[in-house]
Amino acid sequence: MKFSFNTIKSPVENILLKEKGSKFIGFAFPLYDENDLKKNLEKIREEHPKATHHCYAFRLGMKGQNYRANDDGEPSGSAGLPIYNQLLANDITNVLLIVVRYYGGTKLGVSGLVKAYKESAKLTLEEAEIITKELESDIEITFSFSQQNQIFTLVNKFDGKILDFLTDEKCTIKAKIKTSQKESISEQLSEMQNISFKFF
Repeated sequence: MKFSFNTIKSPVENILLKEKGSKFIGFAFPLYDENDLKKNLEKIREEHPKATHHCYAFRLGMKGQNYRANDDGEPSGSAGLPIYNQLLANDITNVLLIVVRYYGGTKLGVSGLVKAYKESAKLTLEEAEIITKELESDIEITFSFSQQNQIFTLVNKFDGKILDFLTDEKCTIKAKIKTSQKESISEQLSEMQNISFKFF
């Protein structure tokens, strides 16, 4: 099982490459879901309404299983794929990579386009800080009031982040823990009396 993945820390914008009069401008955004994708694509289209093409590729998911490469009117395979290949070359996922092109009057041909889009995508990612993220799981633990010290100590031991703490007749904690720790924390919680917990 993989419990971590590589992605970029923060957006990279306006990385410029010039090729025979055409301007290629690269952007990279970390993604959390499909909504992020739409939002960032719209943002770039609004910022560059006069651009000839807005080509992009993205990978989403642990193993990058959700992906797409879009040529946006360039010859098939000449833009989206070279951009996508840079995501693969850097072994990163949850990233959207966009290259905006302003046509400069000279046709580059398919091999020229492939080269320019690849180079632009590569330059953009060279500016990005690549980080490793741990997968996290949400856990909800219900326990009696007298056990709260015990539970807080346990959650801290596993570097859990407490999101919510509710006290009623019973107490409930909602927390995030590293997915790699799921089994260990489950074992320890199972050994305690009067406690219920679930992952979701």
